[in-house]
Amino acid sequence: MVDIKKIEQEIEVLRDKIRYHDRRYYVLNDPEISDKEYDDLVKKLLTLEKKYPQLIKPDSPTQRVSGEVLEGFAQVRHKEKMFSLDNTYSIEEVRQWQERIKRALKKEVSLDYVAELKIDGVSCSLTYQNGLLIQGATRGDGERGEDVTQNLRTIRSIPLHLGAKEVPALIEVRGEVYMARTDFEKINKERLKKNEPPFANPRNATSGSLKLLDPQIVSERNLNCYIHSFGWVEGYDFKNQNNFFEQTKKWGLRISSYNKYCKNLDEVIDYCNHWQDKREKLDFEVDGVVIKVNSFSLQKELGATLKSPRWAVAYKFPAHQATTVVEKIDFGVGRTGIITPVALLKPVECGGVTISRATLHNFDEVKRLDVRETDTVLIERAGDVIPKVVKVITSKRTKGAAPLKVPNKCPQCNEKVIKEKEEEVYWYCPNPNCPAVIKQSLLHFASRAAMDIEGMGESVVEELVSRKMLSSLSDIYKLKKEDFLKLPLFKERKANNLIAAIERSKRQSLSRFIYGLGIRHVGEKAAAVLAQRFNTIDQFFSLSEDDLEQIPDVGPAMAFSIVKFFSVSSTKALIKEFKEAGLNLLEKKRIVKKSPLTGKVFIFTGELAGFSRSQAQKEVEKFGAKTTSSVSKNVDFVVAGKAPGSKYDKAKKIGLKIIDEKEFKKLVGR
Repeated sequence: MVDIKKIEQEIEVLRDKIRYHDRRYYVLNDPEISDKEYDDLVKKLLTLEKKYPQLIKPDSPTQRVSGEVLEGFAQVRHKEKMFSLDNTYSIEEVRQWQERIKRALKKEVSLDYVAELKIDGVSCSLTYQNGLLIQGATRGDGERGEDVTQNLRTIRSIPLHLGAKEVPALIEVRGEVYMARTDFEKINKERLKKNEPPFANPRNATSGSLKLLDPQIVSERNLNCYIHSFGWVEGYDFKNQNNFFEQTKKWGLRISSYNKYCKNLDEVIDYCNHWQDKREKLDFEVDGVVIKVNSFSLQKELGATLKSPRWAVAYKFPAHQATTVVEKIDFGVGRTGIITPVALLKPVECGGVTISRATLHNFDEVKRLDVRETDTVLIERAGDVIPKVVKVITSKRTKGAAPLKVPNKCPQCNEKVIKEKEEEVYWYCPNPNCPAVIKQSLLHFASRAAMDIEGMGESVVEELVSRKMLSSLSDIYKLKKEDFLKLPLFKERKANNLIAAIERSKRQSLSRFIYGLGIRHVGEKAAAVLAQRFNTIDQFFSLSEDDLEQIPDVGPAMAFSIVKFFSVSSTKALIKEFKEAGLNLLEKKRIVKKSPLTGKVFIFTGELAGFSRSQAQKEVEKFGAKTTSSVSKNVDFVVAGKAPGSKYDKAKKIGLKIIDEKEFKKLVGR
């Protein structure tokens, strides 16, 4: 009779051995056994698991690749926002950044740092529960990403299980997924053999791989990952960035050996200068250095802006440059009708990428550069930023090269172009039925941040507009499955999926709908503020510029644009069609618990044991209270944690009410 207990032990021993050798090979880059010996271990484990399938576990090394093709990617809301970094482009700007954070701390403090190579890859987050990988996601827009767990599981430098007895109950770590240059070259050679188009660069290949619906193909792409930070943790406490790296390395997470602890900014600058010269020797693309304040308590005190942490910054290496010829200047038309001049270039290699076009931004910029067709120009590309023309080499200008004129008519629909205000730099097409405006508007309306209609991408919109099946935003909701089946590459399943996505979008909030309308100057944040202030779309038709300018986040340009948009009869007709199609067009009011805290102002200083700074702020906002970072007599409560800063001293001096964390918890019912 088979002793299952004994078999289970044998399987566990094999798994531990394979995990150990995976770490030696993929994380430490220091293998101890040959490929043949490693393959034999895996083969033995596969044989046993096939014979005893009841003993298979999700974190087994054999379970990295799922056998199924995925249906699509669900969306994930990040518990803590995944910020982007502010950039600096010179050593002087790095020094200025340090001066800013010193002023923000308002106290004499010795700053130490951690410097890391800024890998040109794709950001990801990984969540481990009791050491087991339960979710992997892309950064997305910082608030929400895509659940790509199955694809991230195929990356061998990402452990399926943290290799230590004492691990956090729950931790979400963040990293950069990338493709080595050597693997990138191999893949492109194979693609060319198969008559497939090569990838533009390793980052493009990485991003494309993570979006594949077949994990088996992803596993063949040899992607890699370095962990650089964490979003949140339960059941563990890190002292600083350096301590985070030391600890997570023990758990089996792959930490870059190029990271450097720096006692002061001079050491950071030495690191930047060193890698600026040596970056081409690395087997992966880097475009700069990430500089972080080492202390987590100081990081919390410095906080973040809407987009970026104040305690970290990216030093970008000088951009790649090249010279080429402007063969033609073309005109693009955006979703708001703005006409943008674009330089069509004689193809030239720049930073490993072939460049054939560069933006000229607007006609004032064209005039400033004095760029003309047939001119020889210097172009610049930094990372994935759209290439731009830096200067014209006038000594090489050909005879008869004429200055560029603003077109009188829209290049797409022949409508006379106008300027909304004389002081503006933009010329635009005022025709709402311009094909280019319609196409760009539809793409914006269907985008993830707006109505999130998955599957309605550029090629689909292009086909629908060219076949005159779409001529306004509301036409999306008149489409039927039969319409999609007329398009190339559309079959039953794909058509059903897109119809379902359109139906789902009807339930989106008013804030997403307002953003999707593409009103000039109204971005995501402004749309959210407006929707909270005016909960139904009907209220927007009776607003004046004065009404709108009373709102703190709305300036004169935005107010003018909103009033103008809702004053035209075509907008009223459009909204009527949306209503008839069954769209939500309402915003749920944020529920604020009325309490003695409503209207009170809080300030936080020092480190709280039970809350991150953002969690504490959200806690008081539930009760209708506000938070601020400036100490003044208007502050009602100063919450002082461990090692409070200069704000505490100032608050004490002017006699503000200071409470500790225990009292704060009592106030918010925790």
